[in-house]
Amino acid sequence: MDLGTVIGVALGFFMVFLGILFGGAGVGLYVDPNSVLIVLGGSFGAMLVASPLSRVLGLTAYLRQAFFVTDWKEEKMISDLVAFSERARREGLLALEDNLDEVEDEFMRKGVQLVVDGTDPEVIKDILFTDLNQIQNRHESGIQFFAIWGAIAPAFGMIGTLIGLIAMLVNIGGDTTIIGQGMSTALITTLYGSFFANLFLIPVQRKLEDRDKIETRAREITIEGILSIQSGDNPRILLEKLVSFLPPKQREAIRQESVRD
Repeated sequence: MDLGTVIGVALGFFMVFLGILFGGAGVGLYVDPNSVLIVLGGSFGAMLVASPLSRVLGLTAYLRQAFFVTDWKEEKMISDLVAFSERARREGLLALEDNLDEVEDEFMRKGVQLVVDGTDPEVIKDILFTDLNQIQNRHESGIQFFAIWGAIAPAFGMIGTLIGLIAMLVNIGGDTTIIGQGMSTALITTLYGSFFANLFLIPVQRKLEDRDKIETRAREITIEGILSIQSGDNPRILLEKLVSFLPPKQREAIRQESVRD
């Protein structure tokens, strides 16, 4: 579970709640089921129009990526690739086949298998980068889904505002209760649309973009390692190549671990 995402959403709700509470008007005035239907129901209906049904049905998968962190264990990944390089130089590339069952990551296992099979380096590169591109395309689908929804939700807030204003104007000079309800709907739907977009939809989009960058880096480390093993690079050179993908603090920790080994 990504505590930052959970705490951020909860904190945002709580602070807005406190602001309403201290405003003195009462929380009940800000609860309007009609506005919820217009903003949430209307914007979700628009997403069904804007996106393939398969993408909408994948909503829970996108949310899982935002609220749960995948540990790519980059330090272990680099350590394993360097170990494979050392064994390949000592015993040959075919010796790596004995290690395939130990490789947990499917992407890395596929790359090592291609090396063991004697596949041409350019073909390996094309296959692995094609896989990476497809991963990024799937990520982009989720990112765009929330980006579009984040733009649509405030628009439905404005639609609710127009609905409320029409109800208010039609009843001017008549029942003041209906006028008040219309004005309430007009303002609260705008609030709901902006709140939903800025506290949840747009932040989830940004979180998915961050997740994409992290996984892309892990995959690029794997590809660089696989290609270097295929070309017979010195394990120390390979180590320096791979740690260059990481922030300075992580680089030093991996180097020290390598020295101890």
